Amino acid sequence: MEIFKGQNLIKFAERFQTDQDCRKYLSSIKWSEQYVCRKCGHTKSQVRKDFARTCNICSDTESVMANTLFHKVKFGLKKAFFICFEMSTSTKSLSACQTAVRFGVHERTARLFMHKVREAMKSSEDFPMTGVVNVDEYVVGGYEEGKPGRSYDSTKKKAVCAVELTEDGKVKRFYTFQIPNYSTKSLRKIFEKHIDKQAKITTDKWKGYNPIAKDYHLTQILSDKVSKFKALHIMIHQVKSWIRTIYSWVSENNINRYFDEFCYRINRSQSKDTIFNNLIKRMVKADNITQQKIICN
Repeated sequence: MEIFKGQNLIKFAERFQTDQDCRKYLSSIKWSEQYVCRKCGHTKSQVRKDFARTCNICSDTESVMANTLFHKVKFGLKKAFFICFEMSTSTKSLSACQTAVRFGVHERTARLFMHKVREAMKSSEDFPMTGVVNVDEYVVGGYEEGKPGRSYDSTKKKAVCAVELTEDGKVKRFYTFQIPNYSTKSLRKIFEKHIDKQAKITTDKWKGYNPIAKDYHLTQILSDKVSKFKALHIMIHQVKSWIRTIYSWVSENNINRYFDEFCYRINRSQSKDTIFNNLIKRMVKADNITQQKIICN
């Protein structure tokens, strides 16, 4: 089946006019390689109503949405596809409140499903950054009097980020996530998750990076927002302004999900034609996440 390409909303609406169109698309992705029965492991099946598959041996019937992030979507698969399209192809995304109004669902329902989508947007961590990489830490939150910079008792959310640059200094990839503090243990996580040991890394002179320099090709210089770390500081400004202008408030439990959404779009800005299809594939391959798990995490 031909995958959907592009960012044109009219063409998208023409392609996915009904829930059945969406089920057909999910079916082509879910069983694109081979059907394997979830109970007995048999590989032969029959196509049933709504593109479900029934195993020829144990007669287990599996829907196209079962064991995916679309599992038990009650508000309609078409609406779910449109939300995925908006979140992947737009530059700024939507708040749960806006999504609820635009697609006619309850705000809580919109928020929970959007968090499922953000779970699919998480980095696989299989392709670490190479080449020139800049790393820095920052905070997200409003101004607090008497608590500048790296104040440990601040209520602002602390985060660390890394940007991989092209040969001409442009952004190639960007990753960021929340950290509990600015210790070496916390800062090391972004190196272990996203940076290759052969990368040429530059950081500021914060003492937390000193032990890390023993394991990586790391250079520490004084931070200068005007001439040094320019691309990195632009990315920090963008992610902070995006959260501030789209969402009125982001909880400690969910801020990494919003970071994942931002990084997912940034890292695929050169492949926007296939970004929706990539997201749907991720949601099909991912295991179902219960509502309770989303709330607790």
